[in-house]
Amino acid sequence: MLILASGSPRRAELLKQLQVPFRQLPMDVDESMLKNEDPRDYVVRLARKKAEAGRQRGGHIDPVLGADTLVVCKNRLLGKPVNEDDFKKMFALLSGATHQVMTAVALYTDHGLQHRLVLTEVSFKVLSDKEIDWYWQTGEPKDKAGGYGIQGLAGQFVTHIKGSYSAVVGLPLYETSELLRENQVL
Repeated sequence: MLILASGSPRRAELLKQLQVPFRQLPMDVDESMLKNEDPRDYVVRLARKKAEAGRQRGGHIDPVLGADTLVVCKNRLLGKPVNEDDFKKMFALLSGATHQVMTAVALYTDHGLQHRLVLTEVSFKVLSDKEIDWYWQTGEPKDKAGGYGIQGLAGQFVTHIKGSYSAVVGLPLYETSELLRENQVL
């Protein structure tokens, strides 16, 4: 049975769409960025680390899927907001701008560790202070990279998307299904 090395309900919901039996096993890995690490390399490294940690914890038998998502806007990495002030700074950057969402997915099987990286561009409308305050008060931004969930209330701020919607949510379905098929997991 496939192990999803994540506690994310959004990733689990997406993975269910592929109709592969799985169980969730959240992995707590060090997410510190290395000095001079490129954002693409960073998000891939984290997805791979989660898959590796899941493989070790899961008993080295079952295939393990790890994933990580990163938001980059105007050359700044936007992780999960640490507080309201941090969130407001993020949304000031995102307002009226196009940013990039990078999602890496990694699969660890008996065939080794493989990964895919998906880049998606997301454009936001210009946001008023009232909209930013309201969105923070909903509680939705607090546990999400970039401070928003496209599948939730923040979807109304998105004017354009170029790339994979499911990758922005947290798990690129096409690339994930390809990895699973290539490794006879699906």
